[in-house]
Amino acid sequence: MPEKKSPGPSVKDDELYEKLRDEGNSKEKSARIANAAAAEGRSAVGERGGEASDYEDRTVEELRRRAAELEIDGRSSMSKSELIDALRNH
Repeated sequence: MPEKKSPGPSVKDDELYEKLRDEGNSKEKSARIANAAAAEGRSAVGERGGEASDYEDRTVEELRRRAAELEIDGRSSMSKSELIDALRNH
C-alpha cells in the first residue's frame, strides 16, 4: 500500500484530515474540520453540529449568501437545487 502524502504544514490534525479525505470530503473541508478540531478539541467541534436549518427550508438568496461565504464559483447562476448540491459537496 502506498504511503500517504502529508497534507502540509497548514493542517494541524493529519490523522483526522486523512480520515475525512477517505470519507470523500474535499481537501478544503477536511483541512477546515481538522484544524478546528486541533484548536478546540474534537468533541467541541462535534457538539456544534445540528443547529443549522435544512437547505431545503432556506431561500435561494440565503443559499447564495452561504455559497458566497464558502467562495463557491458560479453561485449567481445556480438554481436552488444546484446551490444545495454545491453546498453539500463543498
